[in-house]
Amino acid sequence: MNVGIRFHDTPKLPFESRVESVAEQGFGCVQLALYHAFDDFAGNAALTPGFAAHIKRTFERNSVDLAVLGCYMNPLHPEKAALVGIYETYAAHLRFASWLGGCVVGTETGCPNAEYRHVPECQTDACFELFIKNIAPVVEAAERLGVVLGIEPVAAHSIYDAKRARRALDVLASRNVRIIFDPVNLLNAGNAASYRDIFAGFTDLVGEEIAVLHLKDFILDGDGFRSVPFGFGQIDYSETMAFVKRYKPHIHASLEDTKPENAATARKNAQNAFAEAR
Repeated sequence: MNVGIRFHDTPKLPFESRVESVAEQGFGCVQLALYHAFDDFAGNAALTPGFAAHIKRTFERNSVDLAVLGCYMNPLHPEKAALVGIYETYAAHLRFASWLGGCVVGTETGCPNAEYRHVPECQTDACFELFIKNIAPVVEAAERLGVVLGIEPVAAHSIYDAKRARRALDVLASRNVRIIFDPVNLLNAGNAASYRDIFAGFTDLVGEEIAVLHLKDFILDGDGFRSVPFGFGQIDYSETMAFVKRYKPHIHASLEDTKPENAATARKNAQNAFAEAR
């Protein structure tokens, strides 16, 4: 398992020095969100072959994989003009990923409002159909460019559990669509106690299509449900890590919810959990 980190969770340094710092901390890959990584990022206009070549060279020089190019837009935005801009951003990121050498372009699956806010409608068939309709042009662009679009199910969004993810994969029927599996994102205060069954059910239904992992933990107590860095919470990851060890050799696994002061501990926790899995 290749344990990495979200680039914007690392100490803020000039880009080249920041990549060097990632390598020095023992991380083997990153998830890169351009609009978080560069203070002066100029948007889609900045996504040139030359910029891609510079980013690619910098990561390769430091033996760090670029696992995911984050493009976490809301594909269910209700305003037509906003949706046009979202499509343009998806297309620009997919094209940029092809110049980078083919990293996964990651997205969540949206909520049907401008605020990107969970509402009960997220769990309806109508919302599922809207997701399929709206993401289809993005999938077509991924296929034309030979790039993988990674969709990340989240309990509060339109693709919120294993059955919905399986249904989306079957309906889209594209070799260029894969899953970013963030186990904790499938949970909330109402279902967290059943996390073992939820994780196992997810790997059973869509395990073959899992391309990338996101790793964090959770705490559920009197203060409610909250996510925390890997190994700082309540999850027994042994069964999930056994699945990874058996079926997903060298998979990119990006830590989330870390801070510079706890990232190294979270990395060691993840690597130990993987090493101990049977």
